[in-house]
Amino acid sequence: MTMTTVTPADIRRALLLREEIALLDVRSEAAFATGHPLFAANMAADRIAIEAALRLPRKDVPIVLYDDGEDLVASAAERFAELGYGDVRALAGGLQAWRAAGYEVFQDVNSYAKAFGELVEARRHTPSLGADEVAALIADKADIAILDVRRFDEYATMNIPGSVSVPGAELVLRAGRAAPDPDTTIIVNCAGRTRSIIAAQSLINAGVPNEVRALRNGTIGWTLASHRLEHGATRRGEIGPFDGAEAKACDVAYRAGVRRIGASEMAALAAQADRTLYRFDVRDAEDYAKGHLAGFRHYAGGQLVQEIDMAAPVRGARIVLTDDRSVRADMTASWLAQMGWEVYVLEGGYDGALEVGPPLILPRPDPAHRYQRPYEGTDAPAAAMQAYLDWEYGLVEQLRRDGTHGFYVI
Repeated sequence: MTMTTVTPADIRRALLLREEIALLDVRSEAAFATGHPLFAANMAADRIAIEAALRLPRKDVPIVLYDDGEDLVASAAERFAELGYGDVRALAGGLQAWRAAGYEVFQDVNSYAKAFGELVEARRHTPSLGADEVAALIADKADIAILDVRRFDEYATMNIPGSVSVPGAELVLRAGRAAPDPDTTIIVNCAGRTRSIIAAQSLINAGVPNEVRALRNGTIGWTLASHRLEHGATRRGEIGPFDGAEAKACDVAYRAGVRRIGASEMAALAAQADRTLYRFDVRDAEDYAKGHLAGFRHYAGGQLVQEIDMAAPVRGARIVLTDDRSVRADMTASWLAQMGWEVYVLEGGYDGALEVGPPLILPRPDPAHRYQRPYEGTDAPAAAMQAYLDWEYGLVEQLRRDGTHGFYVI
C-alpha cells in the first residue's frame, strides 16, 4: 500500500495554525508512554476497529500515523481504509524523524493535560500542603475536609484517611455540602499532581469562601512520606453547592472564552460536515444513565480534562458539553478553553425526550500492552513514583521548548 507522507514540519505547522489533525501513535500504550509528540494520541493498531468510530467521528478528518520503526503503520492504514477513512497519511520517518528534527518528545500518558496542570500551578501559584502538614492536621483533628477528586474506583482502591470522594467536575457542585462552614479548610487530592491542581484552582476560580489547598503530590507523596492509606472506602460527597455556584461557574467559563449555545446553534454545528464535533455529557455516570441527550457521550468532567487526548484525539476539533445543572459543564469547559479548544456549553434540552442507558465503555487493552501507571494501585515501586513526580516538575520547561501548546491561564 502506497501512502502519502507528511513531514514533522507539516505536523508542527498544522498544530500551530490549529488545523484539524489526528496525530496517532499506533504502538501499544506502553510503548507510547516511553515518548511521543505533545499532541499525539495513542490508538494501537490492534484497537483501531474498536476505537476509531467513537474517537474519530468524521471519516474525512486528516489522520497521520506513526510508529518508532516497528512497521505498524501500513497495516494500521489498511484498517482505517477498511473502515472508510479517506485522508490517512504517514509521518515520514516516524518518531525517529520527529526526534531528528529537534522536536520535543513527551513521556507518560495524558501528557499535555499534565503539562497544562503544571503550567496552571506555575502561573497561579495554586496553594498546596505537603503530606506531613496534612497528616499533622488530621492528627490534631483540625477543621478540614479532604476531598478526593479521582474516579470513585481509584478512591476505593486507596485514599487519604477520612477523605470523601468528590470527582473533579463535581467539586463546585458539592463543595457546599462537603464543607458547609466557610471556616473549614478544603484539601483536595488526587494520585499525583494534575487533578488536584486543577480541582483546587477550580474552587478558587469559582470563589468558594473556604480556604483551599491541594495535597502536594497526592497519594504518591503521601506514600513516599510513609503515611498510611485507607482501602475500600465508600464515602461520597453529596450535592450541595455553595451560594451562587451556578452564576460563579458561568462567570469562570465566560472569562475563559467559553460560548453558550442553544438548540439551533447546536444543530448548525452538527451540520458542518467539514469539521469534527465532539459531544460530551460531563455529569456522573448515574445521572447520565437516568437520562441524557441523544448523541452525547458520557465523560465525567474531571476525567475529560485529564484524558482529553483519549477522548478527543482530533486536535483543532470543536467540543460541546452538556450538564443539566450547568456547573459541571461550565467548569470543565473553562479548562478545555484554556487548553486551546473551541468549546461550547449547550443550554437546556433536558425538558424533552431523553435517552436512557449506561455509558459506553470501551474494553481495556491487553494488560501486557497497557502502561503501568506509577500512581494507580498499591504496588508501585517508590523509585517509579519519585521518577514520575520528577518528570511532572519538568513539564513547564518542556512546554516552553516545544512551543506548540497555545495554552493560557485565566
